[in-house]
Amino acid sequence: MNRQIITDPQTGEKSCRCFKRCGGCQLQETYAEQIQRKQEKAERMLSKFAKVRPILPMDEPYYYRCKVQNVYGRGRGGELISGIFQSTGQKMVAVDDCMLEDRRAAPIVQTLKKLMHDLKIQPYDLRTGSGLLRHTLIRTSVSTGEVMLVLVTASAVLPAKKHLVSALLEAHPELTTIVQNIAPDGLPLMLGERSITLAGKGYIEDVLCGCRFRISPASFYQVNPVQTEKLYAFAVKAAEIKKGVTVIDAYCGTGTIGMICAKHGADVIGVELNRSACRDAAENAKRNQLANIRFCNEDAGKFMQRMAKEGESCDVLLMDPPRAGASPAFLRAAAAMKPQRIVYVSCKIETLERDLIQLTRSGYRVTDIQPVDMFPHTTGIETVCVLQRKQTEQHRGRNPRK
Repeated sequence: MNRQIITDPQTGEKSCRCFKRCGGCQLQETYAEQIQRKQEKAERMLSKFAKVRPILPMDEPYYYRCKVQNVYGRGRGGELISGIFQSTGQKMVAVDDCMLEDRRAAPIVQTLKKLMHDLKIQPYDLRTGSGLLRHTLIRTSVSTGEVMLVLVTASAVLPAKKHLVSALLEAHPELTTIVQNIAPDGLPLMLGERSITLAGKGYIEDVLCGCRFRISPASFYQVNPVQTEKLYAFAVKAAEIKKGVTVIDAYCGTGTIGMICAKHGADVIGVELNRSACRDAAENAKRNQLANIRFCNEDAGKFMQRMAKEGESCDVLLMDPPRAGASPAFLRAAAAMKPQRIVYVSCKIETLERDLIQLTRSGYRVTDIQPVDMFPHTTGIETVCVLQRKQTEQHRGRNPRK
């Protein structure tokens, strides 16, 4: 195994020999310098809306990613290699270990490569369309210790399947489930529609903010659970959640933040387009015995437009859109529904700034901004923004129609 991680014996700071080739890290400076850089950027882009709080850093900014994806190929000598798929260059970069990924992932990948060699399982070749293993996905939980390995294959036929699974479980007893996902076509790192559970229950569980969550291969789930606790705790407190408050949780994923609100007594509707994530969200609500939350498998923008057209409202709108941010139609519908508070969780500060401009022009003012360092060694900044309706009279929300 070719080690890429270098640790400074005096400071304990880590760096990677693959920094320029890989692209997984965008910053190669001390962690204190990274935090300063991100704070300055957040203030530069968002201070026109409200005062920006000091960014919440990680105590240990390494090995935090609980979702690890690897692609496979052949080296110059024909040997099996693994690494990351660099989307910008549309190529594979051979990497054996990573200072961002959960430590449990790399040994599993090494064992799998040996088994692929022994069992003559070929890596998928994007250029020729030949081979079987397209990529692997490893999901881990710090709180429960569970680990899931997903083998993404171009065909449902997996040679020596029983031997492969038993050998993996023997070498890595920490593996609690193994799943085969069939993706005959599609872009690299994409999952197919069909999954087959080869061992275990086909998903893992994680505990976050006192709630237990089921995570399937395709489910969206924050990749840094340590910082997610800080992020969600701030968001729920800022939303002033209490018994009887009505909440719409847009782009809800597996229902994490909405269920935390429901646990505090709010009546919640979660909206999520990903069917698998929506199924997990409904199952998570049952597991946590929460009868005051339900989920709609629908595009968040269309849902909000429909609710606005029907004259529905809510007290609090929680929104955690993808990197592209919310659509103008979503934001117009959100303003039309007139929630007292909007709590916007953003993973891209540029689209957050754009969306805040529209929301502040639609009757809202920003009252609080909290950046969180969810992605150390990258340029990413996760931010929670709290918005309040400008009008002084109290707007009474009501449950969206069932």
